[in-house]
Amino acid sequence: MAGHSQFKNIMYRKGAQDKKRSKLFSKLIREIVVAARSGLADADANPRLRSAVQAARAANMPKDNVERAIRKATGGDEGTHYEEVRYEGYGPGGVAIIVEALTDNRNRTAAEMRAAFSKYGGSLGETNSVSFLFARHGVIEYPVAAASAEAMFDAALEAGASDVESGPAGHQVRCAPDDLAAVAEALEARFGPPLGARLDWRAQSTVVPGEKAASSLFKLLEVLEDSDDVQRIAANYEVPEELMERLSA
Repeated sequence: MAGHSQFKNIMYRKGAQDKKRSKLFSKLIREIVVAARSGLADADANPRLRSAVQAARAANMPKDNVERAIRKATGGDEGTHYEEVRYEGYGPGGVAIIVEALTDNRNRTAAEMRAAFSKYGGSLGETNSVSFLFARHGVIEYPVAAASAEAMFDAALEAGASDVESGPAGHQVRCAPDDLAAVAEALEARFGPPLGARLDWRAQSTVVPGEKAASSLFKLLEVLEDSDDVQRIAANYEVPEELMERLSA
């Protein structure tokens, strides 16, 4: 019985991992399709598409999947039309949240976002209701093996970046939004393709929610992340390490 139970647990974990991988691929494909339709189908001439393809490669998406998504976007068949939408609101504990989505049904996605915020003690607001609490910036990510922290810092500074964070998880280079393409190209010429290059949000200040609010906040963020439509989430919270340990116990 123990062996049977262990096998079932392994299969459950594998099933959960496969589902998570499938969901990630679905989101990456949406971004590839939108990027290809918004500009040239050549990744070398389309920075957004190049970034989307690089992110797909970093996630180990099969090359055939990437090429099929680009063909779908540029083959003359309209297919599914994805619209870029941004949602803003407050989560539990007064945490500001920005959600960026690609949706083929704006009304459905808005209803899902509103229901999720409401269920976990938050409230969905109007556009620009919380974005003033964040700064828009470009982010370029490299694996730790790509370069030493010093080499990455020097190259990023020379390329026009504004900040670099290096650690065990890798290198994260930040720059002004308008400089993203130029900085990414300069770093790619020196270190090869990055794991990803994208526009993102960075909180200008953070909120420390209490234990109950933090628990609800994490549930809300998990539900949002699980949505097929959601591409990126930004939230201005900070949770002390000891509280994180209690919540994850």
